Amino acid sequence: ESRWPFLFGAIIVPSLIQVVILPFLPESPRYLLLEKHNRSKAEKAFQRFLGKDDVSQEVEEVLAESRVQRNTKLVSVGELLRTRAVRWQLVTVIVAMGCYQLCGLNAV
Repeated sequence: ESRWPFLFGAIIVPSLIQVVILPFLPESPRYLLLEKHNRSKAEKAFQRFLGKDDVSQEVEEVLAESRVQRNTKLVSVGELLRTRAVRWQLVTVIVAMGCYQLCGLNAV
């Protein structure tokens, strides 16, 4: 007798636990601050995570990081290949990932 149906059914238990617990978990402060633009809820989430009242420094750090990311220039693959400083790293990663795909490890 095959026990595969029980194995596939076992995934139900962690899924149900997650569904029950999920409403009680706070949203990410970064998500609340950067996506929802809700500073007060973000501060409350930081206070809950960090356990301290003054979280203004953390809020400012997230905002500063967001400004830096918005000012970052995106580079195409062609530009990366033309840049001598990163060409060797890019070729190394491409060869390593190609070998990883060809060795069949994903199939295992």
